Amino acid sequence: MNDPHTLGPQGEKAAAEYLRKKGYRILERNYRYRRNEIDIIARDRGTICFIEVKTRSTAEKGDPLEAVTPQKQQEIIKAAKAYLAFSGNMQSDCRFDVIAVRVQNTNAGMTGPFVIQHVTDAFWATQ
Repeated sequence: MNDPHTLGPQGEKAAAEYLRKKGYRILERNYRYRRNEIDIIARDRGTICFIEVKTRSTAEKGDPLEAVTPQKQQEIIKAAKAYLAFSGNMQSDCRFDVIAVRVQNTNAGMTGPFVIQHVTDAFWATQ
C-alpha cells in the first residue's frame, strides 16, 4: 500500500475529511487546468482555499511540506487563476494552503493512521 498511486489518493481523502471536520466545504477535488492540478479547492467561511496535499509513508523522500517547490506553487497559482475566472469568483478572498499527510506506521504493507499537518497561507500569488 506504499505505492504512490494508491497512497496519494488515500492522503487526499484523509485531508478532505480533515477539512470537512474543521467546517470547510469541499468545492472541487483534483481540479485540472491544462497540465496543472489543484488537489482540493474548499471554502473556509468566505475564503476560497486552494490546497496542495503531499503524502509520505517514510521520511525517505524528505519532508512533504518541502515538496511544494516554487515551481509547483506557480503551477497551482495558474490553475487557481483559471478556476477563479471560470467560476466567476475573481473578487473572492483566497489563499493557498498545504497539507502534509504522513503515515503514522505501516504494518505488513497496510497504511496506518495518518498524521495531518495543515499550513494555512503557505504561499502567496503575486499579480
